[in-house]
Amino acid sequence: MKLLKPFLIAALALVSVAALAQEATIRKNLAERLPNLPAIDEVNKTPMPGVYEVLVNKSDIFYTDAEGNYLIQGSMIDTKARVDLTEKRVEKLTAIAFKDLPLKDSFTIVRGNGRRKMAMFTDPNCGYCKRIERELMKVDNVTVHMFLYPILSEDSADKSRNIWCAKDKAKTYANWMQREIAPPEAKCDAAAVARNFEFGKKARITGTPTLIFANGTRVPGAIGVEQIEKQLAEAKP
Repeated sequence: MKLLKPFLIAALALVSVAALAQEATIRKNLAERLPNLPAIDEVNKTPMPGVYEVLVNKSDIFYTDAEGNYLIQGSMIDTKARVDLTEKRVEKLTAIAFKDLPLKDSFTIVRGNGRRKMAMFTDPNCGYCKRIERELMKVDNVTVHMFLYPILSEDSADKSRNIWCAKDKAKTYANWMQREIAPPEAKCDAAAVARNFEFGKKARITGTPTLIFANGTRVPGAIGVEQIEKQLAEAKP
C-alpha cells in the first residue's frame, strides 16, 4: 500500500494538470473566436461527458465541448432525476445570504407569530408585486422584510420615498398595493431607498418582485401561495 501511494499522488497530479490544460484551451479558443463574449469567470465539468460549463457575468451559463468549438445556451436537464441542472446551478450562484441583507433599510410586515423569515424587493408601481402581495396575505406566521426598490420609473422613486417616510410604513405600503390608496406626500431622510438600489445592483437583482428566503434562495417574479409555503418550509432552520 505504501508503494502505491506515490503513484496515486502522481496520477492525481497528472489529472489536475490535464484539467488545467483543458480549461486553458477552452478559454483561449472561445476568447479568440468570440471576442464579444464577456470575460469567462469559470470553466467546470458537467455530468454530461465531454460537455463543460462556461460561467460569465457571475451567473450566466453557457455550455461548450472540450475544444470550445461549439457554444450552447439553454438548460441542461437530468432526465433520470427530472431536475433542471442549469436552474439549480443559477439558484446557487445567485443565492444571497440572509444575514448579508441590510435589514435596517427595510420595513417589516408581520403576520401571526412572525417566526418564518423572508425578504422581498418591491417597486410600488410593479403590477406583479401587487399580485404577490395578495398571495402573501394568505401566508401566516411570517415576517416579510420589505425593501423598496424603485427601478421602473421616476414616480416609483417618489412613491418609495413617501412610503419610507410615512409614520406607518407597512400600513401605507399595504394601502397602496392592495387598495390603490396613494401614499401621502412625505419627506424625511430616505437614503435607505438609495442604498437598496445600490445593493440590488451589486446583487444583480434585475426585476421586481424578487423574493429571498432564509436559506439564501432567490426567487424572481410573482409566485403563488403554494410555492411561497414550499420555499418557507425548505428554508426552515
